[in-house]
This record gives sequence, C-alpha cells and structure tokens, in this order.
Amino acid sequence: MTGTPLAFLVVTLFTAALNVGIAAADLAGARFVLANSAQVGVPRSWLPWLAGLKLAGAAGLLLGLFDAALRPLGAAAACGLVLLYLGALAVHLRARVLYNLAFPGFYFATAVASLALTVSS
Repeated sequence: MTGTPLAFLVVTLFTAALNVGIAAADLAGARFVLANSAQVGVPRSWLPWLAGLKLAGAAGLLLGLFDAALRPLGAAAACGLVLLYLGALAVHLRARVLYNLAFPGFYFATAVASLALTVSS
C-alpha cells in the first residue's frame, strides 16, 4: 500500500464500512430496512441478495485497496456499488418515497467517490 493517497484510503475504507454496516442491517431484518423496503416495493426476500451485493462490493473495494494488482477488481466493485445505489435511487423515485432519498443518495455518492479515486490511483 506504499504511496496510496490518503483520500483513496479514507474514502475506500469508509465506503466499505458503510456497505458492511447496511448489509448487516439488511441481513438482520432491521426495522428501518423492512419499513423502507416495504414503502418502495422491494420484497423482503430480496434483502439477503442485496446484502450479498453490498458485501461483495465492500470486499472488492478492500482487495483493490490493499493489493495494487487487484485495483481493477476494486474499480469493478465500486462500479457495481454505483449501479446498485443508482437502482436504489430509481426505486425510491418510482415509488415517490422522497423523504429519505438522501440515504441511497449518500451511499451512491460514496460509491462514486470510491470509483473515481480507484480509477485515478
């Protein structure tokens, strides 16, 4: 990890930690997750799959961060998270659930930042 820019390190670790945290909430069936998914029309049966995508994204980010040879994997993971949260934003907009749009928007922004920093590193 020699020569890794601080922003790349911090943003990637932050994005990975956020995704592990929200995946854990998905898997635990946290009340706020269940309420939100019901409001936007996401079936409860999808939550483990969505959690798996978030965990895979976090793992890919970390592998790309700590091994320069795996940087393309980190970029692919960041791209996958960008697409996942773009989909979450679209689902919120389609369901017209706008009061908490900032949450998927924030996760989307961290994924975009991670992608940009991974590609530029």
